[in-house]
Amino acid sequence: MPELVDREGFRRLFETFRHTAWRLETRRGYASDREDPDYQEFLAAGSAPCDLNEPWFVNIKAQTEAGKTVGRVRIADKPMTTGQRFLLDYSRYNAAVGEDIRYLWREDAADLPAEDFWIFDSRLVALLHFDDADNIVNIELITEPAEVVRYAIVRDAARHHAVPFNQFASTE
Repeated sequence: MPELVDREGFRRLFETFRHTAWRLETRRGYASDREDPDYQEFLAAGSAPCDLNEPWFVNIKAQTEAGKTVGRVRIADKPMTTGQRFLLDYSRYNAAVGEDIRYLWREDAADLPAEDFWIFDSRLVALLHFDDADNIVNIELITEPAEVVRYAIVRDAARHHAVPFNQFASTE
């Protein structure tokens, strides 16, 4: 039986990791983004506003200033979906607080699994499960060493082939 964590327990992982937190984003869109008022502004104006005093940004800035590494690779389609364009625009805010945001075209990511996950300190994986409407339905924690290594190999391959968001944005 998989070990599941609630949203609060998942949120705490971003405060308690010791060295690294890294994510692979493979979906074409996320319901949580579409529900964000910044997304509506993006649709109207072509660019999203952001409050760097939001809890996510405050915490990530504190973590990166403490010497920890936070990063992610986002898989993008050609042409990019509206949700992917929103996240590309939003990447500048993630980068402003110290996240290493990279991109990879879907066609170049064929060898990667179509799973969204966070890996913390190369010892714990939080596998995000979604429904057909792009809502997170549960978060599975994986600590079995061989499985964690499998996800670390995926992370290393994705990072190797991905490009920084600003370089990617200039080619999009």
